[in-house]
Amino acid sequence: MVKVYIDGQEGTTGLKIMERFAGRTDIELLRIDEDKRKDLDERKKLINSSDFTFLCLPDAASIEAVSLADERVRIIDASTAHRTNPDWAYGFPELSPEFRKKIETSNRVAVPGCYASGFASMVYPLVKLGILPADYPVSVHAVSGYSGAGKKAIAVYEGADRPADFDSPRQYALTQMHKHLPEMQKICGLEYAPTFNPLICDYFAGMVVSLPIHTRLLAKKYTVSDVRKALAEYYDGAVFVKVMPEGEPEDGFIGANNLSGTNNMELFVNGNDDRMILCSRLDNLGKGASGAAVQCLNIMMGVDETTGLGAL
Repeated sequence: MVKVYIDGQEGTTGLKIMERFAGRTDIELLRIDEDKRKDLDERKKLINSSDFTFLCLPDAASIEAVSLADERVRIIDASTAHRTNPDWAYGFPELSPEFRKKIETSNRVAVPGCYASGFASMVYPLVKLGILPADYPVSVHAVSGYSGAGKKAIAVYEGADRPADFDSPRQYALTQMHKHLPEMQKICGLEYAPTFNPLICDYFAGMVVSLPIHTRLLAKKYTVSDVRKALAEYYDGAVFVKVMPEGEPEDGFIGANNLSGTNNMELFVNGNDDRMILCSRLDNLGKGASGAAVQCLNIMMGVDETTGLGAL
Protein backbone atom coordinates (compact mmCIF):
# COMPACT_ATOMS: atom_id res chain seq x y z
CA MET A 1 0.00 0.00 0.00
CA VAL A 2 1.37 3.40 -0.99
CA LYS A 3 1.11 6.50 1.17
CA VAL A 4 -0.44 9.54 -0.50
CA TYR A 5 -0.65 13.11 0.76
CA ILE A 6 -2.63 15.94 -0.81
CA ASP A 7 -1.15 19.35 -0.08
CA GLY A 8 -4.11 21.65 -0.62
CA GLN A 9 -6.75 19.02 0.12
CA GLU A 10 -9.48 21.58 0.82
CA GLY A 11 -9.41 23.12 -2.66
CA THR A 12 -11.68 22.07 -5.53
CA THR A 13 -9.08 19.81 -7.18
CA GLY A 14 -7.93 18.30 -3.88
CA LEU A 15 -11.48 17.44 -2.86
CA LYS A 16 -12.17 15.81 -6.23
CA ILE A 17 -8.99 13.72 -5.95
CA MET A 18 -10.15 12.47 -2.55
CA GLU A 19 -13.52 11.55 -4.06
CA ARG A 20 -11.64 9.46 -6.61
CA PHE A 21 -9.88 7.60 -3.79
CA ALA A 22 -13.11 6.40 -2.20
CA GLY A 23 -13.06 2.62 -1.92
CA ARG A 24 -9.42 2.20 -2.95
CA THR A 25 -7.54 -0.29 -0.80
CA ASP A 26 -4.12 0.24 -2.39
CA ILE A 27 -3.71 3.76 -0.96
CA GLU A 28 -3.21 5.08 2.55
CA LEU A 29 -4.27 8.73 2.53
CA LEU A 30 -2.29 10.94 4.90
CA ARG A 31 -4.35 13.82 6.33
CA ILE A 32 -3.20 17.09 7.84
CA ASP A 33 -5.01 18.57 10.82
CA GLU A 34 -7.19 21.52 9.84
CA ASP A 35 -5.34 23.92 12.13
CA LYS A 36 -1.96 22.94 10.64
CA ARG A 37 -2.76 23.30 6.92
CA LYS A 38 -0.34 26.24 6.65
CA ASP A 39 2.23 24.92 9.11
CA LEU A 40 5.41 24.53 7.04
CA ASP A 41 6.99 21.94 9.33
CA GLU A 42 3.84 19.81 9.40
CA ARG A 43 3.46 19.98 5.63
CA LYS A 44 7.11 19.00 5.17
CA LYS A 45 6.68 16.05 7.54
CA LEU A 46 3.65 14.75 5.66
CA ILE A 47 5.17 15.31 2.21
CA ASN A 48 8.25 13.32 3.19
CA SER A 49 6.19 10.62 4.92
CA SER A 50 4.41 9.96 1.63
CA ASP A 51 5.31 7.97 -1.44
CA PHE A 52 3.26 10.32 -3.62
CA THR A 53 2.24 13.92 -2.91
CA PHE A 54 -0.34 15.85 -4.91
CA LEU A 55 0.08 19.62 -4.97
CA CYS A 56 -3.28 21.41 -5.30
CA LEU A 57 -1.93 24.84 -4.54
CA PRO A 58 -1.22 28.26 -6.07
CA ASP A 59 2.01 28.38 -8.06
CA ALA A 60 4.21 29.96 -5.37
CA ALA A 61 3.02 27.50 -2.74
CA SER A 62 3.66 24.58 -5.12
CA ILE A 63 7.22 25.73 -5.73
CA GLU A 64 7.69 26.03 -1.97
CA ALA A 65 6.27 22.52 -1.43
CA VAL A 66 8.66 21.02 -3.98
CA SER A 67 11.56 22.60 -2.12
CA LEU A 68 10.43 20.77 1.03
CA ALA A 69 10.31 17.34 -0.62
CA ASP A 70 13.00 14.70 -0.68
CA GLU A 71 13.97 13.56 -4.18
CA ARG A 72 12.47 10.12 -3.57
CA VAL A 73 8.96 11.57 -3.02
CA ARG A 74 7.01 11.45 -6.27
CA ILE A 75 5.24 14.77 -6.83
CA ILE A 76 2.12 15.30 -8.96
CA ASP A 77 1.58 19.05 -9.29
CA ALA A 78 -1.80 20.40 -10.40
CA SER A 79 -0.60 24.03 -10.47
CA THR A 80 0.80 25.97 -13.42
CA ALA A 81 4.26 26.19 -11.86
CA HIS A 82 6.10 23.32 -13.59
CA ARG A 83 4.20 22.57 -16.80
CA THR A 84 6.83 23.99 -19.15
CA ASN A 85 9.80 22.73 -17.12
CA PRO A 86 11.61 20.12 -19.25
CA ASP A 87 12.74 18.30 -16.11
CA TRP A 88 9.11 17.51 -15.29
CA ALA A 89 6.89 15.02 -17.07
CA TYR A 90 3.80 16.55 -18.67
CA GLY A 91 0.82 14.58 -17.41
CA PHE A 92 -1.04 13.84 -20.65
CA PRO A 93 -0.09 10.22 -21.43
CA GLU A 94 -2.27 9.94 -24.55
CA LEU A 95 -0.19 12.52 -26.43
CA SER A 96 2.58 10.02 -27.21
CA PRO A 97 4.38 6.93 -25.90
CA GLU A 98 7.22 9.27 -24.88
CA PHE A 99 4.89 11.31 -22.68
CA ARG A 100 3.54 8.13 -21.09
CA LYS A 101 7.01 6.69 -20.45
CA LYS A 102 8.21 9.88 -18.80
CA ILE A 103 5.16 9.86 -16.49
CA GLU A 104 5.88 6.23 -15.59
CA THR A 105 9.48 6.88 -14.62
CA SER A 106 9.54 10.44 -13.32
CA ASN A 107 9.39 11.64 -9.73
CA ARG A 108 8.03 15.00 -10.89
CA VAL A 109 4.83 15.21 -12.96
CA ALA A 110 2.95 18.39 -13.90
CA VAL A 111 -0.79 17.95 -14.52
CA PRO A 112 -1.91 19.91 -17.63
CA GLY A 113 -4.24 22.88 -17.38
CA CYS A 114 -7.86 22.25 -18.28
CA TYR A 115 -7.96 24.52 -21.34
CA ALA A 116 -4.49 23.33 -22.32
CA SER A 117 -5.64 19.70 -22.20
CA GLY A 118 -8.41 20.33 -24.71
CA PHE A 119 -6.10 22.43 -26.86
CA ALA A 120 -3.20 19.96 -26.86
CA SER A 121 -5.49 17.01 -27.61
CA MET A 122 -6.14 18.57 -31.03
CA VAL A 123 -3.09 20.67 -31.83
CA TYR A 124 -0.29 18.37 -30.65
CA PRO A 125 -1.11 15.46 -32.98
CA LEU A 126 -1.93 17.76 -35.92
CA VAL A 127 1.48 19.43 -35.63
CA LYS A 128 3.27 16.11 -35.06
CA LEU A 129 1.58 14.56 -38.09
CA GLY A 130 2.47 17.54 -40.28
CA ILE A 131 -1.15 18.52 -40.88
CA LEU A 132 -0.98 21.82 -39.02
CA PRO A 133 2.16 23.91 -39.69
CA ALA A 134 4.04 24.98 -36.57
CA ASP A 135 3.74 28.61 -37.69
CA TYR A 136 -0.05 28.43 -38.24
CA PRO A 137 -1.87 31.48 -36.79
CA VAL A 138 -3.81 29.46 -34.23
CA SER A 139 -6.92 30.87 -32.58
CA VAL A 140 -8.86 28.99 -29.94
CA HIS A 141 -12.25 29.58 -28.30
CA ALA A 142 -13.36 27.87 -25.11
CA VAL A 143 -16.27 27.75 -22.68
CA SER A 144 -15.98 26.39 -19.16
CA GLY A 145 -18.13 25.85 -16.11
CA TYR A 146 -17.50 28.17 -13.19
CA SER A 147 -15.89 25.48 -11.00
CA GLY A 148 -12.62 26.13 -12.81
CA ALA A 149 -12.47 29.65 -11.36
CA GLY A 150 -11.83 28.48 -7.79
CA LYS A 151 -13.63 28.49 -4.46
CA LYS A 152 -14.15 32.25 -4.21
CA ALA A 153 -15.75 32.46 -7.65
CA ILE A 154 -17.85 29.37 -6.96
CA ALA A 155 -19.20 31.09 -3.85
CA VAL A 156 -20.19 34.14 -5.91
CA TYR A 157 -21.85 32.04 -8.63
CA GLU A 158 -23.81 30.06 -6.06
CA GLY A 159 -24.63 33.02 -3.84
CA ALA A 160 -28.14 34.42 -3.56
CA ASP A 161 -27.05 37.98 -4.36
CA ARG A 162 -24.65 37.38 -7.25
CA PRO A 163 -24.21 40.17 -9.82
CA ALA A 164 -26.53 40.05 -12.84
CA ASP A 165 -23.67 39.61 -15.34
CA PHE A 166 -22.86 36.26 -13.71
CA ASP A 167 -26.07 34.97 -15.30
CA SER A 168 -24.45 35.17 -18.74
CA PRO A 169 -21.19 33.84 -20.25
CA ARG A 170 -18.32 36.14 -19.29
CA GLN A 171 -15.30 36.59 -21.56
CA TYR A 172 -11.95 37.11 -19.86
CA ALA A 173 -8.16 36.96 -20.35
CA LEU A 174 -8.57 39.86 -22.74
CA THR A 175 -4.89 40.85 -22.51
CA GLN A 176 -3.88 37.47 -24.02
CA MET A 177 -1.88 36.63 -20.91
CA HIS A 178 -3.87 33.61 -19.69
CA LYS A 179 -1.72 31.32 -17.53
CA HIS A 180 -2.31 28.29 -19.79
CA LEU A 181 -0.87 29.94 -22.90
CA PRO A 182 2.82 29.08 -22.26
CA GLU A 183 2.13 25.35 -22.05
CA MET A 184 -0.30 25.47 -24.98
CA GLN A 185 2.45 26.88 -27.17
CA LYS A 186 5.44 24.95 -25.86
CA ILE A 187 3.91 21.49 -25.49
CA CYS A 188 2.40 21.66 -28.99
CA GLY A 189 5.58 22.97 -30.62
CA LEU A 190 4.00 26.15 -32.00
CA GLU A 191 6.22 28.97 -33.19
CA TYR A 192 3.73 31.58 -31.99
CA ALA A 193 1.35 31.75 -29.06
CA PRO A 194 -2.29 31.22 -30.01
CA THR A 195 -4.98 33.84 -29.72
CA PHE A 196 -7.11 32.59 -26.86
CA ASN A 197 -10.76 33.48 -26.17
CA PRO A 198 -12.05 31.77 -22.98
CA LEU A 199 -15.48 32.29 -21.42
CA ILE A 200 -16.70 31.26 -17.98
CA CYS A 201 -20.36 30.30 -17.94
CA ASP A 202 -23.22 29.73 -15.49
CA TYR A 203 -22.97 25.96 -15.03
CA PHE A 204 -20.76 24.02 -12.64
CA ALA A 205 -18.41 21.78 -14.61
CA GLY A 206 -17.42 20.78 -18.13
CA MET A 207 -15.80 22.54 -21.05
CA VAL A 208 -15.47 22.65 -24.81
CA VAL A 209 -12.30 23.93 -26.46
CA SER A 210 -12.74 24.80 -30.14
CA LEU A 211 -10.09 25.11 -32.85
CA PRO A 212 -11.07 26.74 -36.17
CA ILE A 213 -8.90 25.82 -39.17
CA HIS A 214 -8.72 27.41 -42.62
CA THR A 215 -7.72 24.59 -44.94
CA ARG A 216 -6.04 27.00 -47.40
CA LEU A 217 -3.36 27.65 -44.75
CA LEU A 218 -2.42 23.99 -44.33
CA ALA A 219 0.60 22.37 -45.96
CA LYS A 220 -1.73 20.64 -48.40
CA LYS A 221 -5.46 20.23 -48.87
CA TYR A 222 -7.07 18.14 -46.15
CA THR A 223 -10.74 17.25 -45.87
CA VAL A 224 -12.78 16.90 -42.70
CA SER A 225 -12.66 13.12 -43.21
CA ASP A 226 -8.87 13.23 -43.57
CA VAL A 227 -8.42 15.05 -40.28
CA ARG A 228 -10.93 12.91 -38.41
CA LYS A 229 -9.27 9.72 -39.67
CA ALA A 230 -5.80 10.99 -38.74
CA LEU A 231 -6.91 11.80 -35.19
CA ALA A 232 -8.83 8.52 -34.82
CA GLU A 233 -5.72 6.56 -35.80
CA TYR A 234 -3.54 8.69 -33.53
CA TYR A 235 -5.69 7.97 -30.48
CA ASP A 236 -6.47 4.37 -31.37
CA GLY A 237 -6.38 2.34 -28.18
CA ALA A 238 -6.65 5.34 -25.86
CA VAL A 239 -8.95 4.61 -22.93
CA PHE A 240 -10.11 8.12 -22.14
CA VAL A 241 -9.76 10.00 -25.44
CA LYS A 242 -12.30 9.21 -28.17
CA VAL A 243 -12.57 10.72 -31.65
CA MET A 244 -16.26 10.93 -32.44
CA PRO A 245 -17.51 9.46 -35.74
CA GLU A 246 -18.70 11.41 -38.76
CA GLY A 247 -22.12 12.95 -38.21
CA GLU A 248 -21.58 13.60 -34.50
CA PRO A 249 -23.21 15.38 -32.82
CA GLU A 250 -26.39 14.29 -34.58
CA ASP A 251 -28.37 17.37 -33.55
CA GLY A 252 -25.58 19.81 -34.46
CA PHE A 253 -25.05 21.00 -30.88
CA ILE A 254 -22.06 20.26 -28.62
CA GLY A 255 -22.99 20.68 -24.97
CA ALA A 256 -20.17 21.60 -22.64
CA ASN A 257 -21.27 19.68 -19.52
CA ASN A 258 -22.02 16.22 -20.97
CA LEU A 259 -18.81 14.69 -19.59
CA SER A 260 -19.00 16.22 -16.12
CA GLY A 261 -17.93 13.76 -13.44
CA THR A 262 -15.85 11.66 -15.84
CA ASN A 263 -12.22 11.49 -16.97
CA ASN A 264 -13.31 11.20 -20.59
CA MET A 265 -12.47 13.44 -23.52
CA GLU A 266 -14.29 13.54 -26.86
CA LEU A 267 -12.93 15.08 -30.07
CA PHE A 268 -15.25 16.29 -32.84
CA VAL A 269 -14.24 17.26 -36.38
CA ASN A 270 -16.79 19.15 -38.48
CA GLY A 271 -16.89 21.76 -41.23
CA ASN A 272 -16.39 21.81 -44.98
CA ASP A 273 -13.65 21.90 -47.63
CA ASP A 274 -12.68 25.48 -46.75
CA ARG A 275 -13.16 25.78 -42.99
CA MET A 276 -13.11 23.18 -40.22
CA ILE A 277 -13.99 23.40 -36.57
CA LEU A 278 -12.38 20.90 -34.19
CA CYS A 279 -13.77 20.60 -30.67
CA SER A 280 -12.47 18.88 -27.57
CA ARG A 281 -15.00 18.20 -24.83
CA LEU A 282 -13.96 17.27 -21.29
CA ASP A 283 -14.66 17.92 -17.63
CA ASN A 284 -12.46 20.76 -16.40
CA LEU A 285 -12.40 19.02 -13.00
CA GLY A 286 -11.86 15.56 -14.53
CA LYS A 287 -9.49 15.09 -17.47
CA GLY A 288 -8.72 18.78 -16.97
CA ALA A 289 -7.62 18.46 -13.33
CA SER A 290 -8.27 15.80 -10.67
CA GLY A 291 -9.03 12.95 -13.06
CA ALA A 292 -5.81 13.56 -14.99
CA ALA A 293 -3.88 13.71 -11.71
CA VAL A 294 -5.26 10.35 -10.54
CA GLN A 295 -4.62 8.83 -13.97
CA CYS A 296 -0.97 9.93 -13.67
CA LEU A 297 -0.77 8.41 -10.19
CA ASN A 298 -2.10 5.09 -11.50
CA ILE A 299 0.48 5.06 -14.30
CA MET A 300 3.27 5.90 -11.86
CA MET A 301 2.10 3.14 -9.50
CA GLY A 302 1.97 0.63 -12.34
CA VAL A 303 -1.72 -0.18 -11.83
CA ASP A 304 -4.60 -0.05 -14.31
CA GLU A 305 -4.82 3.61 -15.33
CA THR A 306 -8.63 3.55 -15.07
CA THR A 307 -8.58 2.73 -11.33
CA GLY A 308 -10.91 5.09 -9.50
CA LEU A 309 -11.80 6.92 -12.69
CA GLY A 310 -15.31 5.73 -13.34
CA ALA A 311 -18.00 8.43 -13.43
CA LEU A 312 -18.59 10.06 -10.07
